[in-house]
Amino acid sequence: MNLDLTNKRALVGGSTQGIGLAIAKELSLLGASCTLIARNEDSLKTAVATLDTSKGQVHEYLVADYSDFRKVAATAQEYVAGKPVHILINNSGGPAAGPIVDAQPEAFLDTFQQHLICNQLLTQAVIPSMKKDGYGRIVNVISTSVKIPLKNLGVSNTIRGAVASWAKTMSNELAPFGITVNNVLPGATATARLSNIIDNKASKTGIDKDAAAQEMIEEIPMKRFGQPEEIASLAAYLCSPAAAYLTGVSIPVDGGRTGSL
Repeated sequence: MNLDLTNKRALVGGSTQGIGLAIAKELSLLGASCTLIARNEDSLKTAVATLDTSKGQVHEYLVADYSDFRKVAATAQEYVAGKPVHILINNSGGPAAGPIVDAQPEAFLDTFQQHLICNQLLTQAVIPSMKKDGYGRIVNVISTSVKIPLKNLGVSNTIRGAVASWAKTMSNELAPFGITVNNVLPGATATARLSNIIDNKASKTGIDKDAAAQEMIEEIPMKRFGQPEEIASLAAYLCSPAAAYLTGVSIPVDGGRTGSL
């Protein structure tokens, strides 16, 4: 199986912690040079220093806040003008939890821009170099809510579904050029995002955090939360030459929790 990413360059969003950083680490281990994009420069510098360089990889970072999609687009366009990008990881933190009946219009608009619009603009930026080099891998980190909406995540469920539909449409349009577009759907994964969800659940129900976490674990057949590295392994495979004929799919990595085929 050819998993070699030597001489490939990856642009990885939300990559200073959690799943994004785990993906960047995995891609670097396969030989890719990674460019991390996030809003905090100090965190970016720290993250870049953790990436593997044993195959001569050269890692960089870009500072951009996904809440300002115009800035993200300008930063990406300036970057790709100087070098090709073969792999794009679209990844950004999710919105605050809460029931959809209480959600304000601004919550939907802000999340739509942060996720779908930024994905669109970043993808548009890298497509020309992918077409030119005959190699393209676009992986979107979304959520298992794409399959079954999750409780108390009204805004997130709505926008995640839109991103999945966008990705399927994009995959069909880019397939003739050898560019694949796929979605990784993390389940409950041990990240800061999960900690926030557990805190919110404990606050709403009046139980302690450990009890709230255990309730979530009981819904998972494997009886544990996932690790960021387990999500990263699938993402890295989808970026590899071995996954050349796999496009337009949404794959849960959730310990079996999602109750659909």
